[in-house]
Amino acid sequence: MKPTHAVGIDLGTTYSCIAWLNEYGQPVTIPNQEGELSTPSAVFFDGDQPIVGTEALRNSIASPDRVIEYPKRYMGDAQKFWRIGDNRFSPVHVSGMILRKLIAAAQEQIGEIREAVITVPAQFSDAQRHATMLAGHAAGLERIEMINEPVAAALCHVLGNEGLAFTELAIDQQLLVFDLGGGTLDLAIVKYRTNEVRVVASDGDLSLGGLNFTQVLVDAAADRFIADFGDDPRQNRSSLQYLTLEAEQAKRSLSVRPRAAITVQHEGHRRTYQIEQTEFESLSRKLVQRCEEVTRRILKENKFGWAHIDVVLTTGGASRMPMIRESLKKLSGRTLNSSLSPDQSIAHGAAYYAGMLLSNDQYARTVFRSTASSKLAQIKQQSVNARGLGILVRDETSGQRVPVYLIPANTPLPVARTHVFGTVVANQQRVHVRIVESGAGTDRPHTVLGDCVITDLPPDLPEGTEIEVTISYDHQARVHVAAREPLSDRRAEAELIRQENVNSQLEQVPEAPVAVEPPPIPAKPPRAGTRPSQSPPQADVRSSPAPAPRKKTDDRKRAPSTEPPLIDLEVLSGLVAEASSSPEIGDQPVLLCNQCSRPLGRSGVCPSCGNTPAKQKTPPRSATRPKPGTGETPAKTGPTPEKKRRPPATGKARSAKRVDPNEAEFWELVDPE
Repeated sequence: MKPTHAVGIDLGTTYSCIAWLNEYGQPVTIPNQEGELSTPSAVFFDGDQPIVGTEALRNSIASPDRVIEYPKRYMGDAQKFWRIGDNRFSPVHVSGMILRKLIAAAQEQIGEIREAVITVPAQFSDAQRHATMLAGHAAGLERIEMINEPVAAALCHVLGNEGLAFTELAIDQQLLVFDLGGGTLDLAIVKYRTNEVRVVASDGDLSLGGLNFTQVLVDAAADRFIADFGDDPRQNRSSLQYLTLEAEQAKRSLSVRPRAAITVQHEGHRRTYQIEQTEFESLSRKLVQRCEEVTRRILKENKFGWAHIDVVLTTGGASRMPMIRESLKKLSGRTLNSSLSPDQSIAHGAAYYAGMLLSNDQYARTVFRSTASSKLAQIKQQSVNARGLGILVRDETSGQRVPVYLIPANTPLPVARTHVFGTVVANQQRVHVRIVESGAGTDRPHTVLGDCVITDLPPDLPEGTEIEVTISYDHQARVHVAAREPLSDRRAEAELIRQENVNSQLEQVPEAPVAVEPPPIPAKPPRAGTRPSQSPPQADVRSSPAPAPRKKTDDRKRAPSTEPPLIDLEVLSGLVAEASSSPEIGDQPVLLCNQCSRPLGRSGVCPSCGNTPAKQKTPPRSATRPKPGTGETPAKTGPTPEKKRRPPATGKARSAKRVDPNEAEFWELVDPE
């Protein structure tokens, strides 16, 4: 058996990095084919050939319409794609190409790589984590683990940049990790004690990073150019790309110099402007205040004071900016720890985590020496979920469906919660629950993850039969759903129908041959410069403005895949997409057809069998519901061990209407009055 390498990948918004642990347990950054330690997260298409990295940026001015940048900012967005010529590429496609570039360079130096740890922002939702996994598989990885970026930074700090044998931290500490990268801000409060790294709380902002500060400089230079020439360079893609690259370099210069130059060229005019550091600080003051608000929030909501924080640890390229450091110093009243490499520490921490996993795997043969392996095996890491996880229930007062979070944010992982539902009618064959996550921050709305359809219930169940639905986060903050009927202990099949999975299969006939797509799991990642396979990936998001008619097929006859089977592509995707964006649609239950059990369209007509609204009946509503928006678990969270089958209830809590078992959604159990 070949030895397995401990590989960590920082898949960044603007730059990405890959590292591994050598035999002494030292994290080592692996340069790309151009000799660079960090690779720009950009892809240029030279015809059908994708070129990743610095060369993509060089061509972004001459060919801005053939360059894709910052795919990480759109991970998990099933509607986002880029058109290059006649082809379309999703964030999963582009991220897979970036990962493949890193892996190909690493394989040339350390050998075959089949598994790796990929870092993600702590605030990433389940959909974003799922998309990251798909990108990893598209790059040729067979096994993927994920770790939150601030946790990776904490591991790098406590274990040391020089390896386990040199600088392993010996003093118990409580850290505030401040990670301001190119696209996101991530914070975590981490407790370290000997051989244990435990996350207490996490917070952040997925739309705040170095790119926002660069945009400030772009706007400032563009405004001056408009005053001089009366023309806006931001209206031309080539001019804007040139200006953006100039602003990015100026931003870096202003971290070490009092002034920097930005050159603007547009429509035959060219002018260079000087930007003072004080002016940059003034223009970006609102962004700095957003960083301060998130920092105060994580401490306040988790009842921490600065006296409880021993070290303020900064990482991420944008944390180099002087105004960010000064702001943190004023807030914390202490000197910042900036010993970590802003560009490489996240990848190093991920490599440490990969080493910890391998050292605890009795079947893995690693390259580590016994001393390094034994130390890695002793270290334990525990994270928390950044978002609450729950279900949508109907509030009887307002008539709206509101989230009830069974798992609150900052709960140690892994974690599971069980809620009891009751069948609406006798012989009900399915239960339908909508799963939601809270927003990325207290001011953000909840996100609908998907519709959980629980099928294969035992036959001849009386009305009111209890069904236990368990929702859980695993150690990577991935969502899972399970169900069972308590008396018979029979497990039911639970499918979490994700929005992005449905949209990925909306079109079975592509509008044009796609020449460049990452394969699902190739036998071996290709070398840099070779033409990628044309095999379609798992998350191929291609939708034509005028889709061709799709033949009806039986979904049950499809070959099994790694994802749960989907139901009714066009209808369900529309329902889920509208539920995520429209309060009016999102507050309504998804009705199922009496005849074929498919979701109905907005008009109530089944597109599969043509069943009309007149033949449908509305499911009854529950008499009571939990308090909306409180995040409290309903009082009845599961049956006691002595509980027996409840006889069919009568009165207000049940409807006298006859309802088809295939049509019913769910009923939250309440005691009849």
